Amino acid sequence: MATQVKMGRIVCTRGVAMLMDENLGFAAFVNDCLSRHMAGDWGALNQEDQKANQRALLEGGRLLSNYVLNPHLRVWVITESDRSVSTVLFPEEY
Repeated sequence: MATQVKMGRIVCTRGVAMLMDENLGFAAFVNDCLSRHMAGDWGALNQEDQKANQRALLEGGRLLSNYVLNPHLRVWVITESDRSVSTVLFPEEY
């Protein structure tokens, strides 16, 4: 069964926005992360967090994805439980 996550308005933190402006490769990575999140590919999450996302899809709840560009750079995508907004951020900005 294909998943289609309603993501609402898509926003990003200042840190993500600045790096996207400076680096087109990173901007492409972020776009890929958003596509994967929308499709229900949660990236590098442990099994427990993946199960929590599956429950959130069925019961309502916040969704989290974790995508790794390299060992020193990862981004999270968080979609709020009401699906009104999805935020792209660095974990340290949480």
